[in-house]
Amino acid sequence: MKKSKSLLLIIALVLVIGTVLAGCGNNTNSANNGNKGNTANTGNTAGDEKLAADQTLRLNMSADVPTFDPGQAQDSQAHVALKLMYEGLVRVDKDGKEAPGVAEKWEVSPDGLVYTFHLRESKWSNGDAVTANDFVFAWKRVLDPATVPAPPYAQQLYYLKNAEQFNKGEIKDFAEVGVKAQDDRTLVVTLKNPTAYFLNLMDFYTFYPVHKSVEGNDKWATEVKTMITNGPFNLTSWITGQSVEYTKNDTYWDKDNVKLTKITSTIVNEASTEVLSYKNGEIDRAGAPNGDIPPDQIPVLKTELPDDFTLKPVASIYYYEFNTLVEPFDNANIRKAFAMSISRQDIVDKVTLASQVPAFGYIPPGIKGSTDAADYRSEYKDDYFTEDYAEAKKLLELGMKEKGYTTLPPVTLIYNTSEGHKKIALAIADMWKNNLGVEVKTENQEWGVFIKNRQNGDYQVARAGWNPDYNDPMTFMDMWKKGNGNNDIKLDNPEYDKLLDEAFSEVDNAKRMANFRKAEEILVKNEMGIMPIYYYTNVSLVKPYLKGVSVGYDGAVDYSKVYLLEH
Repeated sequence: MKKSKSLLLIIALVLVIGTVLAGCGNNTNSANNGNKGNTANTGNTAGDEKLAADQTLRLNMSADVPTFDPGQAQDSQAHVALKLMYEGLVRVDKDGKEAPGVAEKWEVSPDGLVYTFHLRESKWSNGDAVTANDFVFAWKRVLDPATVPAPPYAQQLYYLKNAEQFNKGEIKDFAEVGVKAQDDRTLVVTLKNPTAYFLNLMDFYTFYPVHKSVEGNDKWATEVKTMITNGPFNLTSWITGQSVEYTKNDTYWDKDNVKLTKITSTIVNEASTEVLSYKNGEIDRAGAPNGDIPPDQIPVLKTELPDDFTLKPVASIYYYEFNTLVEPFDNANIRKAFAMSISRQDIVDKVTLASQVPAFGYIPPGIKGSTDAADYRSEYKDDYFTEDYAEAKKLLELGMKEKGYTTLPPVTLIYNTSEGHKKIALAIADMWKNNLGVEVKTENQEWGVFIKNRQNGDYQVARAGWNPDYNDPMTFMDMWKKGNGNNDIKLDNPEYDKLLDEAFSEVDNAKRMANFRKAEEILVKNEMGIMPIYYYTNVSLVKPYLKGVSVGYDGAVDYSKVYLLEH
């Protein structure tokens, strides 16, 4: 899903991480990424409790949203915002189950290739009807090779028949792609292969509809007045680096079940300031996926605010990326040496302090395996490498010999601005110095700059996190295929790509899982393009009067059904 901003912060084991970070990557500022929140029904009262007169939810975002364009988004900050502003064909609940969204019902052909979605009567925020053609327009925009910049998640639409060929310019006529508006209220989607999790994908922002007014306006997603949306809230104010405000969308089809009238958020990337604001009653919720909580405050907060504190495993992973195209990490033995020379248990016990689980693989617990009831990580252990400082030194020496080095080139580790990320970076740099004899410079960067540098390959080692876009191992694995917009490590392994292509078209789920196992071994054991650190937990503080917060298996939070009680 999405790159996570928070130590995955944004969602990461993030909730187990369940994708994801933000994809989209994961991508949030929290090193702990814990986030549970209270769940409740959306009625007007809970027992004798009454709704507060002022239904304004107050939050903090640890960074600006890099883009409000669903076609360009790829991180968890954008995920939180777009989930408020848009709605896809399907909505996915906290348990990962699909429910009607813009589509009120659908049918699937016996061969699993054709989905016919019947759209409900719904409107854009300007009063225009949302039609099947709005989905066709949005999906074409993502796949069109002429779209600039190239949408990073175009490959997410490759499930559609001929989508890949159109995106690569091999087919010129979009009419050959498997999406058609049969009429204004009927959308017919034809897949390349049967895909069990396709409905789940329909809640992902790359598949959201986009109003046709954006055509020819490159700046539409940078100005509040030109953002026409179809979700429960409209973006009504945005002051870069300071604040955002969302107001209830009165044209939303399910507006009667939206109790909040407004959501306001400061933009402060200091986790300690966020917690202080929470304690002072200035915000109603703190922590992942949109904010952060300092790791060293977690033990105190557990005791000090037991009714507010929540910690939950999520299907996300916190890791470091090696740029495999730049020195010295264009050598696999050097990458392995760095990965084997840290103590993950010390990091989670002494630095992050949120009960995370050390990671020796890439796919986290909480992701489905060979059956809906199975867990991939339980079926296939993460035993791809061990922490062995003596062996790491030997591998470093071997790698340096292979590269012809007498001394290792200077190394810089970058991370996005966050107290948690900084502490982890300093701890790991110290371990590399003590256990490997390597000096590493650490450098923090603002979220938007950090993401661009990773995408452009302007880094050597970088913090990263990933939370799932849907509940299947593919959401973690396909990002490392050659040409994928999220392949920041620049991995180019034909065998890896072949295994994923086979898993993509394979109907037998047990065979798919076996392919993922082999691919994960290539990624983590053979290539060591990424350095797994830990599987996320989500940490948050939630006021007892805040109800209806829904946090999914992936750590993603849905504020659309939230309400506040009198207090």
